[in-house]
Amino acid sequence: MANEAEKLIYLDNAATSWPKPEAVHQAVDHFMRQIGANPGRSGHRLSIAAGRVVLEAREAIAELLGIGDPLRVVFTANVTSALNVALKGLLRPGDHVVTTAVEHNSVIRPLRALEAQGVAVTVARCFPDGSLDLTALEQAIRPATRLIVVNHASNVVGTVLPIQDIAAVAGRHQCLLVVDAAQTLGAYPVNVKGIDVLAFTGHKGLYGPQGTGGLYLREGLEEVMQPLQQGGTGSRSSEQYQPEFMPDKYESGTPNTAGLAGLAAGVRFVLDQGVDRIRRHEEELTGLLIEGLLTIPGVRLYGTRDPSRQVATVAFNLDGMAPSELGWRLDEDYGVLCRVGLHCSPLSHQTIGTFPTGAVRFSLSYFTTKADVEYAVEAVRGIAASLRS
Repeated sequence: MANEAEKLIYLDNAATSWPKPEAVHQAVDHFMRQIGANPGRSGHRLSIAAGRVVLEAREAIAELLGIGDPLRVVFTANVTSALNVALKGLLRPGDHVVTTAVEHNSVIRPLRALEAQGVAVTVARCFPDGSLDLTALEQAIRPATRLIVVNHASNVVGTVLPIQDIAAVAGRHQCLLVVDAAQTLGAYPVNVKGIDVLAFTGHKGLYGPQGTGGLYLREGLEEVMQPLQQGGTGSRSSEQYQPEFMPDKYESGTPNTAGLAGLAAGVRFVLDQGVDRIRRHEEELTGLLIEGLLTIPGVRLYGTRDPSRQVATVAFNLDGMAPSELGWRLDEDYGVLCRVGLHCSPLSHQTIGTFPTGAVRFSLSYFTTKADVEYAVEAVRGIAASLRS
């Protein structure tokens, strides 16, 4: 048990990855101690150095996405902010939008707010394992359909959606495609071909600090996507109107430069290790976790049960015990830290059949070890045995 040796096994990486690479800590500390100035607002050496930090973060994201122009990357506070910028910047009353039944509230809540303003919303059906009914998605498209918005991978069961197939549907019907890559960027190969807007967060698979995230916008989209806010950019200060060029059109106010310093270091770590290598490690451990949980009497596992079709996120329940109690026992008795409940995604839990109580979620990272997974499985096994006795 945890209190014997104060053992902690962190399996909540789908919420925020931890630990971070040491370079991330060093980059944030260096900025705060040695630079600290406002980027792009002054001409002195420290402001120039701060601007260089932001540019390096932009370049790192562009390299990871395989795009040639770093100015197509817009920074926001997180992926929720990025999705709000995209959805509220592109949709107008009278438009129609199609989404899926496994979306996070970062998509659903902005869409419901837009629905109250006259935007029509259709939620395409998904199967109980979290996979998408692609036929239902295409059948939901109408003449007024402006865009399709989908997550790349479920934050509840980890199921990866077929983005290139969805992009083909969007292309056939001349719809825009917005992709929420919160659970994939850095941990799973991402190809922006056919994607108009890709939203990402910095604090998960990119190993950056919380309070970082952003958007990739394909070329020309800034001509039709309105900014969510206006304000100081450090550019065109003589003008009273927001600049129309990238990325300043969408980046008002002082950025989280310390966070972006850490984000750049996190992305460089991912690039150095290689996304394919990270993916292989997480896929192997996901397979071990699934296999182990399936051997425990009373465990009910959700999702595909196929590590090749999901990211390193596994949801389950234990018969006879509420998810909240199981999560508490895992923490208090074994030092296994996970997330329980609805995971800010009630539609997903309705889809997989766990609404309204939710489920227990184990989510792994590149820093998770085989020993961590084995320990967590045995912790669940121990709790299950005590429940039976």
